[in-house]
Amino acid sequence: MHHPLRILVVGCGNMGASHAQAYHQLDGFEICGLVARGNSNQELNEKMGTDYPLFSDYFEALSITKPDAVCIATYPDTHEEYALKALEAGCHIFIEKPLADTVAGSERIVEAAKEANKKVVVGYILRHHPSWMKFTEIAQGLGQPLVMRMNLNQQSHGRMWDVHRNLMKSLSPIVDCGVHYIDVMCQMTGSKPVRVSAIGARLTDDIPEDNYNYGQLQITFENGSVGWYEAGWGPMVSETAFFVKDVFGPKGSASIVAKEASGAGKSDSVDDHTKTESIRIHHATIDANNEFVKKDEWVEMKDEPGHQELCDREQAYFLKAIQEDIDLASHLEDAVNSLKVAFACDESVKTGKMVEL
Repeated sequence: MHHPLRILVVGCGNMGASHAQAYHQLDGFEICGLVARGNSNQELNEKMGTDYPLFSDYFEALSITKPDAVCIATYPDTHEEYALKALEAGCHIFIEKPLADTVAGSERIVEAAKEANKKVVVGYILRHHPSWMKFTEIAQGLGQPLVMRMNLNQQSHGRMWDVHRNLMKSLSPIVDCGVHYIDVMCQMTGSKPVRVSAIGARLTDDIPEDNYNYGQLQITFENGSVGWYEAGWGPMVSETAFFVKDVFGPKGSASIVAKEASGAGKSDSVDDHTKTESIRIHHATIDANNEFVKKDEWVEMKDEPGHQELCDREQAYFLKAIQEDIDLASHLEDAVNSLKVAFACDESVKTGKMVEL
């Protein structure tokens, strides 16, 4: 019989609130505190109808509550310091992506986790999504090399523009969001990225002078596969074709076709970012007259999990990793590698040069 793990939730915004709700309903966890600089932790208590202890200072909360685990869902520039302090205190960690705001920082977290013999799970939510798992599986059957085309532009406004501006104090959109899709591309190809190039544009004075709020990256893999990903944030971003998820190889193609989730006015909706709705599979086989032998197939993704259920699945995996002592070495290696690629793309934007990996 496992005792519930006492978990401290740090950051109560979009993702932190969802993770807290997952911990609240999972038998294996017991929330011992909610940490936020503003009043979002109080609002979260009210939303859940709970009375969890509230803190404004992470280090004080860590010292007082003495948790078994910490959920870090704060801005990326705090990740390294918070994670290292949690590991020093003997805690397991669930940490939102990216693992840190530098490659060296992410490597220090991984090394500290090994030394402390504690679990660190990074929030790669698409790895827990059955539709994305299916999409990746289909892509792996299209032959090699692959061509991968993906984006997630967000016409952010209201509170989401506040969130994105704060994120861009430390990271660009193609680093913050790109790690998800770089990770997917690496899974699809099963190959090593060898070079990247990227472009970017600073479309507003509301962000630091050395950052940009639109970026597109291109990756070349060892086996000849290529892929691109673009991400733009802000009130000036177009909502036309913001939801492209497409891959093709010698045997055909597969495309996520989310008619509803990709509808007008939904580009900055967190709930819609992970929806797929359907996958269209095209077969490239042709006959003697160059006509297609097979019709396109539609795989309808019925009853797919929503954003909260995906967070529930992530936290169930975190619990399982701790209770069953799952080896997370490859998980963390993948997290560091996708971050390395993303930062190489950042370097390419700022230098105007292709970067060899």
